[in-house]
Amino acid sequence: MEPTQVFLQITAITAPVFAMVFLGFGLKRIHLLNDSFIGVASNLIFKATMPTLFFLSISKANLSEAIQLDLLLYITVGTLFAFFASWWWAVRTLQPVQRSAFVQGSFRGNCGVVSYALVVSFFGEWGMSVGGVLAGYVIVLFNALAVFILAFYSPTFTFSPKNMAKELARNPLIVSVVLGLLAAAVHLRLPMWLETSASYFAQMTLPLALICIGGTLSVAGLKSSGWPSLQSAFIKLALAPVLGCALAWALGLDGRSLVVLWLFLSSPTAVASFAMALAAKGDGKLAANIIAVTTLFSMFTVTFGTWVLRVAGH
Repeated sequence: MEPTQVFLQITAITAPVFAMVFLGFGLKRIHLLNDSFIGVASNLIFKATMPTLFFLSISKANLSEAIQLDLLLYITVGTLFAFFASWWWAVRTLQPVQRSAFVQGSFRGNCGVVSYALVVSFFGEWGMSVGGVLAGYVIVLFNALAVFILAFYSPTFTFSPKNMAKELARNPLIVSVVLGLLAAAVHLRLPMWLETSASYFAQMTLPLALICIGGTLSVAGLKSSGWPSLQSAFIKLALAPVLGCALAWALGLDGRSLVVLWLFLSSPTAVASFAMALAAKGDGKLAANIIAVTTLFSMFTVTFGTWVLRVAGH
């Protein structure tokens, strides 16, 4: 297939995902969305619709396909590279108050929504099960690293492995992934009426979540992004995913698994990083700027990187 045709096919998949984000941005600008709605909807997504989506996706999967140990390993390596590379750079170029927000913005991707939506769009049912397991795993990884770096520079925030373990154990998304894996292991099948109702409920997750992401974007953040947010975006969207995927490919990862790795490593910065930066008395403005910049530019970097992999035969 010609490279141009491949690009058009990929754009047909990535464009609707990012279009929903910018739809949310536009709806907020014309006051059809407000902060109250976004807060309530985000809470519904986090505690109910997305856990339902993950459970249904994983419970019906073949575990030998859903649990991709090589992908888990390479996502860990790519995330740790982004974490330590950005920390090394922050120590040399930024004030202490900016460092935790910079580092968090450089490694913490919006994998549960953006990456998952793209993987499902590209790979259907296989993407739903594999993406659900990966999303559950990176929630644990991202939270552990985020709490550590925020506590390291915070005058009030402390790192407690015991408290963090309790929070993760109560995280609805992690619980849903674990329950989905158990259901798949014992071949649990829900009654048809219940599965259909749950499916209706789960189907609102991705459109609503993407719209809420768009509603949180700030024009001021884009205008006042500055060098630190651009540098963080470079690490998040280009340096870490390119090097991570190159290493994985050199060690034998290829095909759709390599594309999934790219989609997870190159996702824009998670919106949750802003709230955590504020809670830890970090640089909330820098955190918000990084979210805005990475969300804007990821539309192009994610599409281009996927196109390169597809043209290369993956």
